[in-house]
Amino acid sequence: MWAGGVRVIVQNDEGKILMVKQVHPERTVWMVPGGGIEEGETAAEAVVREMKEETGLDVTVGPMIFHVEEVSEKRGQRFVNFFMASVSGGDMQLGIDPEFDADHQVLKDLQFLSREEVRELPHVYPEFLRDLVWELLDAGKLYDAFRLREPWNK
Repeated sequence: MWAGGVRVIVQNDEGKILMVKQVHPERTVWMVPGGGIEEGETAAEAVVREMKEETGLDVTVGPMIFHVEEVSEKRGQRFVNFFMASVSGGDMQLGIDPEFDADHQVLKDLQFLSREEVRELPHVYPEFLRDLVWELLDAGKLYDAFRLREPWNK
């Protein structure tokens, strides 16, 4: 049985991307906001909900830009869809992960980070946030790569 999740790439006017810091007993990791897709929820609906929960921001969902799959004995079958989004409202503030009680929250920080700042972090998930995503953002290809040149049903 596949378990699905979403992650969201949001840039500010300076070209930095929004990232959250999660602190776990085994390590600290920086990633773009996101989480699991809930029962009866679309991936786009999960993007909106997760962004509000973790960052306080309202977003307009853009294109899905990456689909990452994992099949392992330890974690089972999982996939994560990465979306672009733009801020449409709300107030940026570190949110909560409703899976954990107040004493066990893993979200510890929320920041817009530059390419250089992301490269300096010891643990980033997924690793392609260090380079590939920036190369595509710089080239303007994240949006263009997902625009259909012709209708799909022709």
